[in-house]
Formats: sequence, structure tokens, C-alpha cells
Amino acid sequence: MDSLTWRNTLNNYGWLSIGLHWLVAITVIGLFALGLWMVELTYYDAWYRRAPDLHKGVGVLLFFVMLARLAWHLGNPRPRLSGAPWERQAARLVHGLLYLLLYALMVSGYLISTADGRAIDVFGLFNIPATLTGKNQEDIAGVVHAALAYGVIALATLHALAALKHHFINRDNTLKRMLSTRH
Repeated sequence: MDSLTWRNTLNNYGWLSIGLHWLVAITVIGLFALGLWMVELTYYDAWYRRAPDLHKGVGVLLFFVMLARLAWHLGNPRPRLSGAPWERQAARLVHGLLYLLLYALMVSGYLISTADGRAIDVFGLFNIPATLTGKNQEDIAGVVHAALAYGVIALATLHALAALKHHFINRDNTLKRMLSTRH
């Protein structure tokens, strides 16, 4: 594999950008599904405590992946967007909103998890300390977290549909660029 393919160019995404994109996408979908499932668990279910611990641990690791992704994004060229000017502007807006909503989602998750003053244990590897606690914090952050999660999934669906539109209707390389460094 050519070392140049790890970095983005003005025409293509590099392997690291592609890998981080799909890692985040799969993780977000998995966390959303896990979140929907775990809120329905009863106290006597074997996963009642394990599912939230898994959700929190993966969420914290995703936060660090998102920081790395943002750093990589800022330090690499951005491939040119295709489509009409309004489509390029919409793509920039949706990408920016996805980043913003994902970070807000993770902050709200942190506020839910630390509302009782306890740190978040990340798979026994390290702890994220509780820094903010307040009245009704868990309930308020929970409502915000759920709304943001649905918003992220809605925007990600729009993002995926736009990629499919570019692939099947416009017949351009938009989707192919996120699947391979060569096409």
C-alpha cells in the first residue's frame, strides 16, 4: 500500500479518513441500537447493568476517536465536493452538524453518567471523573441525549441517502471516494 494513500488529496480521501469515517458510523449505529435496547431492560434482566456500562465505555472511546478524527480532518486537505453549489453547501452544513451533534451527544451522555458524582469506568482501563452535578441533571441530560441521538441518526440517514443519490443518479465518485483511495 502506497504511504501517500493514508493522507487525503484534493481528489480522494486517504485510508485513515475512510477508516475513521466507517468506524464512527458503525459505532454510532451500534450505540444507538444498544441505547434503544437497554432502556427497555428491567432491573432483573442480566444486562441491566452491563448494557449501560458497555454503552458508556464505548461512548467514551468514541469521543477520543472523534477527537483524533477532527485533528486528522483539520490537518489534511479536504477533497473537493461534487454536485451543484447548493449541494456542496448542504454537504458542508450536514458534515458540520454531524460533528456538532455527535460532540453534544457525548457531552450529554457524560452528564447523565456522572450526575450522581461517580466517575465513568471505561472497561477497567481508566476513569473519567465526574466534574458537574446538579439538580435533575440526569433527567434533563437524558431527554437531551435521546433527542440528539435521534437527530444524529436522522442526519446520518440524510447523509447516506445523499451519497446513494450521488452514486446512482449523478453517477459521480462521491460514494466511491469513501470506499477506496482508487477508483
